[in-house]
Amino acid sequence: MEERLQKLIAAAGLASRRHAEEMIAAGEVTVNGKLVTEPGTKADPSRDHIKVRGRLINPLLEAREKVYVLLNKPRGYLASLSDPEERPLVTELVPASLGRLHPVGRLDFNTEGLLILTNDGDLTNYVTAARNGVAKVYEVKVKGVPPEEAVERLRRGIRLDDGTLTAPAQVTHAGETGTNAWFQVILHEGRNQQIRRMFDAIGHSVLKLRRTRIGDLQDERLAVGAWRLLHPAEVARLKPRAAKKRPAPAGTKATTKAAAKTTSKTGAKGAAKSRGAGTGRRRS
Repeated sequence: MEERLQKLIAAAGLASRRHAEEMIAAGEVTVNGKLVTEPGTKADPSRDHIKVRGRLINPLLEAREKVYVLLNKPRGYLASLSDPEERPLVTELVPASLGRLHPVGRLDFNTEGLLILTNDGDLTNYVTAARNGVAKVYEVKVKGVPPEEAVERLRRGIRLDDGTLTAPAQVTHAGETGTNAWFQVILHEGRNQQIRRMFDAIGHSVLKLRRTRIGDLQDERLAVGAWRLLHPAEVARLKPRAAKKRPAPAGTKATTKAAAKTTSKTGAKGAAKSRGAGTGRRRS
């Protein structure tokens, strides 16, 4: 059956669907030896030879098993597959035995909290698309105490430094620590460093930022730097249509075997050792 190339590349675990579109436009994809640069081009992996940067991806599509990992990202890690500055990557916090995984959405270098890693481009596309309404919940500590009228501007939508207008957000005052304030912020979109830029726009810079929930997915017991496989039911709740098409294989033999080699406890210990990661959610 023919499918869009960006979907096939994402299904092979090489990139998210958005990044796959960029690879196609950059001339890094061929089908049956012919260069393809149109993102909407379709191919059938059962009969077409599809190469990305000279690598045949058909075997990956035939054997690829879907893997879904929940990571409690520490500060000081980049949610990316590569970095020209050679900063630490979130993919270094999970074992290579799980295969090539990519982060779902953004979580900037100095932000900690929940992040999904997967090789499922469909789930990535669903969770990150604002139109699907998957909520992301954050705990935010800001400098000073913003007046209520400034917070109301954030709720309605505020114009950022590049001129873009944010969508309405749920912003709830969650207490104060000394002269600084805590807020819970719920977003349904994911612009680059959006929460930091929102509070900068009202003159109160972010001191601490942590994502605590994605959709209804949360795990307060997952230590900073630790990871675990998602349960099939959790994947189904994140993307119901995906669950109907194919059961999430988080508990399958191959995935469980790979996970057993490196436990989430080891992941937490490794992260703390290499980066000096925090050990809890203590506010200060």
